[in-house]
Amino acid sequence: MEHITFLVAVVIVTALAFDFTNGFHDTANAMATSIATGALRPKVAVTISAVLNFAGAFLSVKVASTISGGIVNEKAGLHPSVIFAALAGAILWNLLTWLRGLPSSSSHALYGGLIGATVVGAGLHAVNFSTVVTKILIPAVASPLVAGLAAWGATKAAYLITRKAGEKNSEKVFRKGQIASSSLVSLAHGTSDGQKTMGIITLALISAGALPKHAMPPTWVIVSAGAAMALGTYMGGWRIIRSLGKGLTEVRPPQGLASETATAAVILTSSHMGYGLSTTQVVGGGVMGAGLGGPNGNVRWSMARRMVASWALTLPAAAVVSGAAAFVADQGTWGVALVGAALVLGSGAMWLISRRSPVTADNVTEVTPVEVEVAPTPGQAAPSPATTTVAA
Repeated sequence: MEHITFLVAVVIVTALAFDFTNGFHDTANAMATSIATGALRPKVAVTISAVLNFAGAFLSVKVASTISGGIVNEKAGLHPSVIFAALAGAILWNLLTWLRGLPSSSSHALYGGLIGATVVGAGLHAVNFSTVVTKILIPAVASPLVAGLAAWGATKAAYLITRKAGEKNSEKVFRKGQIASSSLVSLAHGTSDGQKTMGIITLALISAGALPKHAMPPTWVIVSAGAAMALGTYMGGWRIIRSLGKGLTEVRPPQGLASETATAAVILTSSHMGYGLSTTQVVGGGVMGAGLGGPNGNVRWSMARRMVASWALTLPAAAVVSGAAAFVADQGTWGVALVGAALVLGSGAMWLISRRSPVTADNVTEVTPVEVEVAPTPGQAAPSPATTTVAA
């Protein structure tokens, strides 16, 4: 019993560590476009986002219920070591994509980790695949499309309404509007992603018999999960902020406001319905829609392809890593210790690699080379490959 209690404590600490990585990984979701357009200074942006992420964690627990009692069958008798393995895989994938500056989904990393570890540790019957399809996979496809279409329409409308106003004056108004819209995205992110760690901790407590089945997250779980995410948000995931704010398209204030408003509406609606969607994918879809809706219809498709590829790869990749971790952890205490050591060493190695070319609040908006597609001029053969390096 003491071993189980200690392992649950380890799971809780690891879950909060994941929540911290989720915070800095997903800061870009709310603030990338506001920082890119100059509506908010980088440090001010992440401070506002951190406070509102914490507040959003208290608004709903429906997504947490999807995690703790929806994806996994509570009757399967899930062992805490399986949940620990799931978190290890999710954290390592989060850090790897952060290192690469890819706006991948922290949510899908967690879902994939939980599914892969559960299948290995408890069997296929322990996963409610119908819930996975209806609450995760379908929203994963639909949400970025809905956000993109809404952002495209809102951008078109914004430019149409202000076409007779001077560009300088209209952009000034839109920048002020972005303060409110990006803040709303931060609040929405707290209602969605903030709950996912709550669900994991609640699931661990249920598996150890500390809570009854179908229990809601205790208050201390809500507070600690919200605080861990807020702290991670304040640290700022500057690499992903640069990619999403500068690498995908050149965002102007009307596009930023349209993208953020569409994103917030989709996330808040899905959270109310208990869908475990990816806020990263919603934001990515919104930014692409706003880019296409702008005067030049500009999206850097090479970056967009990398981003979509990371979306598709995240859930199965995290499932494989966590499944392997669950197999090792299931061997006993030494297996759990080995998974823990791999997690610490892997995380430390990626942090050290990131220090070779650090991205901070001071250089997050600097121009960097990116690969973008270029169309050949009339009469000119297309370059091979059809890309060139230009300033972001």
